[in-house]
Amino acid sequence: MLIEIAVFSLEAGIAAAEAGAHRIELCSAPAEGGLTPSAATMRLARKYIKIPVHVMIRPREGDFCYSAKEFETMLLDVAAAKVAGMNGVVAGILNPDGSVDTERTAILVDTAAPMNVTFHRAFDMVKNQEEALEDLLFAGCTRILSSGGQQTALLGIDRLAELIQKAGERISIMPGSGINALNIKHIADITKAKELHLSASTFIPGKMLFKQPEVSMGGSSTIPDYEIRQPDKKTIREIVRLFTLA
Repeated sequence: MLIEIAVFSLEAGIAAAEAGAHRIELCSAPAEGGLTPSAATMRLARKYIKIPVHVMIRPREGDFCYSAKEFETMLLDVAAAKVAGMNGVVAGILNPDGSVDTERTAILVDTAAPMNVTFHRAFDMVKNQEEALEDLLFAGCTRILSSGGQQTALLGIDRLAELIQKAGERISIMPGSGINALNIKHIADITKAKELHLSASTFIPGKMLFKQPEVSMGGSSTIPDYEIRQPDKKTIREIVRLFTLA
């Protein structure tokens, strides 16, 4: 079983690798569901992280139907990822009618080569997942990150099992969303997945001693101003050990 950990900073990526993760998905902006990290972050990730790193290519928050300029941004970010030595990119592009934008996805795949391309959970926003699966095979994607069209992989577990069976060896279906140490073995057993995606996030105190109670920079109950999101090393070690013993 390959365990991929989603992280939102360089330090978090280093921590996940130290805990035994097999691959990193490197993003920024967790409040927006993950956006493209900076070119500097990519380069330093390659310097300090020795396991494979896949980088998110997403130019903004919101839906996955992009303008010409946004798509141009994505292609330049893919080029930056290649220069930085990333092993893969993670992206998703849809048409207004809820189908995969096969033409642009194929262009992105060609631009990314020899890096592989994961089509992210935009797949869970399509109108017809069977058609989308075949479209992504045609476009040349390596894997699909999905929660089975539900909010979490646990809720979409039966659908994920169907998709994995349908995909066979043609493309990897990687369950993700809401996976944790309590449900990961169950999801793996039911879906027969070979790769699993989670964040295993926790929050640690920041270094600030003085805290300004009258000002917030966007912090909330889920993303505090004075705490830092990090992967929980203990959880990652437990999960990796679980599958190693199996």
